[in-house]
Amino acid sequence: MELSKVTLEIFTKLEQKWLSHCCEPPRRTRLLCIDGGGTSCAVAGAALVRLEDQIRLRTGDPTASLSDSFDLLAGTGLGGVLAAMLAAGDTSGRPLYSAREAVEALTARAPEMFRPAGILCRRRRRFSGRSMDKVLEELFTREDGRCLTLKDARKPLLIPCFDLNSSAPFVFSRADATDSPSFDFELWKACRATLATPGHFKPFALASVDGKTCCAAVDGGLVMNNPTAAAFTHVLHNKGDFPSVNGVEDLLVLSLGNGSAAGKAPPRGGECSTSDVVSIALDGVSEAVDQMLGNAFCWNRADYVRIQASGVGRECRKGEEEEVLAERGVESLPFGVKRLLTETNGQRLDGFVQRLVAAAASGRSSLPPSPCKDSHPAVSPLVNGR
Repeated sequence: MELSKVTLEIFTKLEQKWLSHCCEPPRRTRLLCIDGGGTSCAVAGAALVRLEDQIRLRTGDPTASLSDSFDLLAGTGLGGVLAAMLAAGDTSGRPLYSAREAVEALTARAPEMFRPAGILCRRRRRFSGRSMDKVLEELFTREDGRCLTLKDARKPLLIPCFDLNSSAPFVFSRADATDSPSFDFELWKACRATLATPGHFKPFALASVDGKTCCAAVDGGLVMNNPTAAAFTHVLHNKGDFPSVNGVEDLLVLSLGNGSAAGKAPPRGGECSTSDVVSIALDGVSEAVDQMLGNAFCWNRADYVRIQASGVGRECRKGEEEEVLAERGVESLPFGVKRLLTETNGQRLDGFVQRLVAAAASGRSSLPPSPCKDSHPAVSPLVNGR
């Protein structure tokens, strides 16, 4: 059967378009997720500063912003504060904080944020909510005096807490804030909600900008200490902000831990106190999410990087954060197995920066997915997940 000239041209164009689509690598959506836990951001902070320095070095742009290298930021606890600071914008639309400025600001003001509520509360580690409120409100007030809200975030942002009113997790989201003012909250209040750790602070009551949505919040770390799973599912289902994401092959994910309870001495006599149980629960949530993401990215493992400190606890002292970058990286494998890599955490961050820069330069990731086998040669198995 002969084909007319018009029909032939139509099929030729369709064929060229299909071949072009198949040959081009998919655009990668880039996620940055930061754990909560503790009263120090030294572990995650060291990784963020290293990340931003490497981006500036590789792009040759001394003003390159870390937030411009990611399409979504998520964080819990102090990780949520860091994510919000990176996503906040100034009056000109540029980032309000660089990664280094955000980390230095939180480090400098940590004594105010976690000020004991009184002399008797110092030993029980009960902190002043009023002092925390004051610091956070100042951090998220622009130079023109305007207090920023979720809707003002320069990038999609997720910050979880647990709502006592509904007895369910509640996630502060820029996408929801954009859709309705009933889900738009002041940024400092969203951060205050995710920091309201029971035993350290009283539950924090807050309302949306229009007063229609109320929340009695406690620490999001109790249910979502590692927010990577929430970010992962948000991107897959939010076609408004991420229309091109169909699966893990479309994602680049960096998950930053903030130390673990493993850095503490084990309980005496094998008995666990209430604080020990809480620490174990927080680590368990984070590790479970890491296992799930490790399984999901089995065939393109280089697209998911988890940086966690194994030898340093959450309350690490000044200077110990550099030890985190010098530690050999740990990677989760299917069936709950972990292995020790030959690369350090710092080297893994540098490798991830290469992929970020490549994606930002062309709008697409120029690097193919890494196979499950041989993605990291010469690795050592870990015993009991450590």
